[in-house]
Amino acid sequence: MRILDKYIIKEMLGPFVFGVAAFASIFIGTNVLVKLTKYITQYDAQVLTVVKLFIYSLPSIIVLTFPMAMLLASLLAFGRLSSSSEITAMKSSGQSFTRLAVPVLIAAFFVSAAAVVFNEALVPAANTAYNNIVHYEVEKNTSPKIQEHIIIKDIKQGELERITYAQNFIEETSTMNKVAVQQYEDSRLVRVENAEKAVWQNNQWLMVEGTITDFSAEGRVERTLKFAEQVLPIEKNPVSISREQKDAEDMSIQELRQHIAALKQEYVATSSYEVELYQRLAIPLASFVFAMIGTPLGLSSPRSSSSIGLGLSIIIIFIYYIILTIATALGKGGAIDPFLAAWIPNIIGILAGIYLVSKSSR
Repeated sequence: MRILDKYIIKEMLGPFVFGVAAFASIFIGTNVLVKLTKYITQYDAQVLTVVKLFIYSLPSIIVLTFPMAMLLASLLAFGRLSSSSEITAMKSSGQSFTRLAVPVLIAAFFVSAAAVVFNEALVPAANTAYNNIVHYEVEKNTSPKIQEHIIIKDIKQGELERITYAQNFIEETSTMNKVAVQQYEDSRLVRVENAEKAVWQNNQWLMVEGTITDFSAEGRVERTLKFAEQVLPIEKNPVSISREQKDAEDMSIQELRQHIAALKQEYVATSSYEVELYQRLAIPLASFVFAMIGTPLGLSSPRSSSSIGLGLSIIIIFIYYIILTIATALGKGGAIDPFLAAWIPNIIGILAGIYLVSKSSR
């Protein structure tokens, strides 16, 4: 890495750390603290419980601040360099603006990659722990009385052994309705069991009025059997099944893919899960998009003021998340393709960034 690249990245480091702290504080003050206060006043939550909730809420907030902080860092860093005529000096030595933007874009790429890893490794687990504490410790609810589209995955030695799907689960009667069990061997579907319902009796699940279909190695149906009663080959009790269910934002990428595949097998709409899946990559990569926008915008000396840079960052972020919110709603509603819904904000941002970079390079 050249001395000039190190110098530019060093200029960005302070504003980036400040951006993470500042934007995280905004999220915490406007959202997290309001919820925690409600848990204390309405549910008499203990201090230790509130502290745990606060800690578990941080990963999802921090990963959202990375793109915002990268935008602020690129704006302030190049704004300061421009106002002190250092950009002019760099250009006079033969460095084009495009070359000066390279270390910013490289740094933004690594921030995006780190955000993807962070979002996959910590955020789903933290969200699950947060929701469990709220449901089982704060609100004292064991689970919702009716849960829709239940999926139970049995994994043995890292291989998917069985997927059980139920149209809904009624906790009060310990009943799953419209049950489908897909049995796998060496990642190949070998058997499907369907039943009208499954009831928890004598510490086991009993399927009622169903069929068993065996498949050959080529995927053809070998035989079909009907049954009046059949033991469902899962050992999880109703409480375990209820606690195992996750919202889309609580799942890892692999879990989302498995969930989507299982729902598609039952011809259930998966657009909301697909949008969430594609956003796991799209939103962290917004750091790269924001760097493309912030770097040329920071060149003008009037924007060198930190307050103006922060204000401009908020405006750009606001526009980005308006587009993201609208596209997400359209994607989850099935009005547009889920992949397009997740990537529309980044596509618009990249086009804007290319225009601004090319304009500044003239």
